Amino acid sequence: MSRGGTHASRERIQSIFRGEVQDKPAALDREYAAPDIGENGGDYDMRLTALLAILFGLVLSLPSSAQAEIVARINLSSQRMAVFVNGAARYNWPVSTARPGYRTPTGTFKPTALVRYHRSSIYEGSPMPYSIFFLRGYAIHGSYEVKHLGRPASHGCIRLHPSNAAALYSLVQRYGTGNTLIKIAY
Repeated sequence: MSRGGTHASRERIQSIFRGEVQDKPAALDREYAAPDIGENGGDYDMRLTALLAILFGLVLSLPSSAQAEIVARINLSSQRMAVFVNGAARYNWPVSTARPGYRTPTGTFKPTALVRYHRSSIYEGSPMPYSIFFLRGYAIHGSYEVKHLGRPASHGCIRLHPSNAAALYSLVQRYGTGNTLIKIAY
């Protein structure tokens, strides 16, 4: 059969191999027939299984876009942040989130910007060292109001002790914003 066969010819050949056509030409049996692999599949099944196992292993070894290397979990109820690096717990710190009348957004976010020393453009230039912005003007940042850590006190941002903010900022810089998740929940 020529290589330039029609689409209909290819469909017919495919249907023959699927066993859908009973009146196939004898030449197709010889030229296009799959090798006889026996009742149990023989070496073909073992090779296929080995190939699938290798491919599965490769897929598992690739970095997953759903699994970040840095995960900061903020619990609004307990006013705590747990930081995980490659799945292992690294830090657990007190935070301050939104006080009554304000809100800290909930959900899963990726950092959008890192600013080493930011001053609030809304709240009289308040210092926000080691800011990790994650949604519009919301950020995780250091605060010098450390006496309020562990209870709601902010306008919506997530406040940390400045040294803890510096540690988190450093991790996010090292691993990258694309490998960082911020998860905020009650």
